[in-house]
Amino acid sequence: MGLRRRDLLHLAAGAAAFRLGAGRAWAQAYPARPVRVIVGFPPGGSADIVTRLVAQALGERLGQTFIVDNRPGAGSNIAAEAVVRAVADGYTLLSITSANSINATLYRNLGFDIMRDLVPVAAVDVVPQVMDVSPSLPAQTIPRFVAYAKANPGKLVMGSGGIGSSPHMAGELFKMMAGVDLLHVPYRGVAPATADLLAGRIQVVFDTVPAAIGNIRAGRVRALAVTTPKRSTALPDVPAMAEFLPGYEATSFHGIAAPKDTPAEIVGRLNTTINAALAEPKLRAQLADLGGTVLPGTPTDFARLMADDIARWGRVVAFSGAKAE
Repeated sequence: MGLRRRDLLHLAAGAAAFRLGAGRAWAQAYPARPVRVIVGFPPGGSADIVTRLVAQALGERLGQTFIVDNRPGAGSNIAAEAVVRAVADGYTLLSITSANSINATLYRNLGFDIMRDLVPVAAVDVVPQVMDVSPSLPAQTIPRFVAYAKANPGKLVMGSGGIGSSPHMAGELFKMMAGVDLLHVPYRGVAPATADLLAGRIQVVFDTVPAAIGNIRAGRVRALAVTTPKRSTALPDVPAMAEFLPGYEATSFHGIAAPKDTPAEIVGRLNTTINAALAEPKLRAQLADLGGTVLPGTPTDFARLMADDIARWGRVVAFSGAKAE
């Protein structure tokens, strides 16, 4: 005798409840072993510093080790592809930044799409970049720098961490809005560019505040402006670029992403835990000291931020004519 429709509905409901309960149990058991968080940049940079703070907070709250795995190369694409190809079980995560947003339009054949092939887990913070110049440069404000650059077109050298890097794009946005001609020289990372800035071999570098703040506070470089619409609490005496170029903004975000098809329960648990950590005064103060402003929110909020970031930097990539090496 066949089952009646009411019996089938009861069975279906019971199966759905079982799956939901199993999913919740799985999420509650997660993580059962160490989790890798892959960073696309070398140790000591902004992404590495922030990711290590988040990994420590996650480990303390979830009772498991979160290992930071630095895999620099190809503008962070090596790290992103490793996570895209990883098993979607929550044990391989990506430290995702605005570099990934820039790469979405800078590279014609990435082989993956961060909006399609990754799941946004949580935003962590947004950080300004800062325009650093050599103390020997006879320009102590943005207006004087612009005047000097226009009087010496193509003679001031702007170093960056590589073609299409966040510092490069921040500089290209400045060139576009200020109407100046700076000679761009890409380096293999911001650190060697900064070394040449300190040595006086180049004149200007855009860098994230977490990476640059030590040299600024020590007086080894002169900070002309931060790239947020308002001044940074970490550098309150440094003006915002928007005070001179209304509408200028070149912020960088830090966040966590996972491979697509990672169970929603695990994504939800990570998101809740990261938001709880961001609400703690200790982590907020640590990030603020690095110039960061925390960005608590849902995975959907983070997805929206990523999409907006891709569109914004796509316009700058088009203006600059930058092509991936």
